[in-house]
Amino acid sequence: MQQKNIVGYAKEYETKDHPSIKGLQIIEGKNNFPISWLNQQGYCEYQLYLEYMKGIESPATPEMTHGSEIHHQLEDIFKQDSTPSTFEDAVEASKEEASMSRECFVVSPEYGIRGFIDEIWMKPDEIVIIDDKPGRTPYQSTMNQVRAYSLAYKEMTGDERKIKSALRERGTENLFWIEIFTPDVEKEIKFTIERMHGLFDGSKPFVPTKNPKKCNSCRFKNKCEHAK
Repeated sequence: MQQKNIVGYAKEYETKDHPSIKGLQIIEGKNNFPISWLNQQGYCEYQLYLEYMKGIESPATPEMTHGSEIHHQLEDIFKQDSTPSTFEDAVEASKEEASMSRECFVVSPEYGIRGFIDEIWMKPDEIVIIDDKPGRTPYQSTMNQVRAYSLAYKEMTGDERKIKSALRERGTENLFWIEIFTPDVEKEIKFTIERMHGLFDGSKPFVPTKNPKKCNSCRFKNKCEHAK
């Protein structure tokens, strides 16, 4: 499988920062949030409120730091053996010959999401979108995150090939969860994304977790009025 380092995109969008929500952007006139926020949303929506709307900062956990180090190591190794390509050329060429890319940026102004896919396999008969995670448990939050990458890729390319969403144990080749991105799955993730936009435009409330174990391990527990 060819390794292609995505270095450019044919289309550019008008982008600006949201005036009051840290990390939120306005792309083509619509709020656009990082897909990684879906992981936080599944853990506790109130984390999003504290970090991005109230601007409360919290140091990274050791697990977060370790994960980032592994991520950068894999990216450096990949770049050494990859060939530069535009996103559009890589997608088109993969219809004839399989390739893989890392840190592939996808953005959907229509659904208001954006993010970097950890790894994507583009094959003549299918697209496999992979997100690396610690452990081997497919949580709803992590499944939603990789489903949103699949949605953004589909909307961005109009690709009619079968798309698969997968979670991989970080630092290994173990794909511990994989599913076909069906119309039902697409409908479900669109509903979740719409809820996210409702949080940021004020039409829906941020709901804190009711799980005391999550509160005990939360980075924001000392700043949260809902902490148990």
